[in-house]
Amino acid sequence: MRRLLSTVPLGGPAGSAEPGAGHAASASTAASASTAASASTAASAGAASPAGTRSALGTAAFDLDRAWRLHPRVSVRPEAFGALLYHFGTRRLSFLKEPALLALVEALPAHPTARAAAAAIGLPAASLEPYQRALASLAASQMLVPA
Repeated sequence: MRRLLSTVPLGGPAGSAEPGAGHAASASTAASASTAASASTAASAGAASPAGTRSALGTAAFDLDRAWRLHPRVSVRPEAFGALLYHFGTRRLSFLKEPALLALVEALPAHPTARAAAAAIGLPAASLEPYQRALASLAASQMLVPA
């Protein structure tokens, strides 16, 4: 099964990066951690998540019937493969590995639920499972927050 998302912690004290500090540094840091970028990382096991309860696989259950938005300290940089998301508070860099996932994340604030956002961009209900897992990872890493 293809992963739609990878998240990489960039280290250093949380909150030490300033908003608007540019994306070149975060992109180059991620490039130097290429092996880490191939594996998805989420919040530590057992940590509370705004997404809800944890499933048997350890991934937070993501409520598609709730309104979501990007955290105010997250910056999005579209790329040919999808996008880079950088959280200036947690210093995490996430790779959205598919343009449809970027479209879904961008559509979230304009719709009353994540499910409605998915329908609005043309994702069939039967194919939402991998997107729901990717959104759960984004919520667990504080990239997405309830609206």
